[in-house]
Amino acid sequence: MESMSVMAEDMGYDPRAGKTRDEIEGTTQEDRARDLGMMSEQLKNRSMEVFFEVGEDENFVYPYADMVDFNKRTELDCEGKPTTQVNKDIRALMEEGYGTIVLKNPRGMHSVGVGILNKLNLIIEGSIGYFGVGLIDGPNVRIKGRVGWSCAENMMSGTVLIEKNAGSTFGAAMRGGDLVCRGSVGSRTGIDQKGGTIIVGGDTGAFSGFMMQRGRMVVCGNAGKNLGDSMYDGTIYVGGEIRDLGVDAVPAEMTDLDKAWLTRKLTQYDLMPEKGVDHFTKIVAGKMLWNYDNLEPNEKKLIL
Repeated sequence: MESMSVMAEDMGYDPRAGKTRDEIEGTTQEDRARDLGMMSEQLKNRSMEVFFEVGEDENFVYPYADMVDFNKRTELDCEGKPTTQVNKDIRALMEEGYGTIVLKNPRGMHSVGVGILNKLNLIIEGSIGYFGVGLIDGPNVRIKGRVGWSCAENMMSGTVLIEKNAGSTFGAAMRGGDLVCRGSVGSRTGIDQKGGTIIVGGDTGAFSGFMMQRGRMVVCGNAGKNLGDSMYDGTIYVGGEIRDLGVDAVPAEMTDLDKAWLTRKLTQYDLMPEKGVDHFTKIVAGKMLWNYDNLEPNEKKLIL
């Protein structure tokens, strides 16, 4: 079959489009893209769509999720254990119905608490390293220490609260839930953020909100250079000074709804500034980068 396909292409026939090359060249670019199974839709003047309703009464729990009791509490000592064993032990305890798990002696352990797709109160007594509590959907996590790079990466839902500081790429590509750091964070906070809320009680570094697609980011302190660079959608609120804005990031008017939401959210996590929220600056996308198609360069060569 492979040799026949190669022979067909040598004869000028493209099996993906079901046409000869001469027939393809005689069609429009849109027809070529459709025939080759590619999309050529122009994303013009549209915001992100809502794919579910908050009032849904189904599909909020995975079918294989464990039924846990938050009042059933236990401790797990990480001392001397590899990360893989600690994560396995967390899952085993959830299978036994424990809904509150306290991790002792994490000692900067990397990748701890990742991939939890379950309701759970996870309390980490100490600091953790890189990629902590990433790929989670549902748990409420409290970390009584610092975290390294990429904390809560690809987080789907739940809450993560860090008592001290966090490293770079905090909340990278997160899609939902609340991610809160009471201290300051590194650069590229919320890079490629797709939803949810990131709250920073202190300062954030350069390129925060880079390629942001959706969601909200709140920085109570100062923001580094190139804030919101190439952001497509979403909103950034900054309570301190902004070193400079990135490409297509522009100031916007703070509305009463913005102020009400900020007040409620910051009060919820005990981060409300003494002078309120009226001094915050709102940053949104200028929407000058919205007109593009989603074909890769090598795909364009086939149809241009």
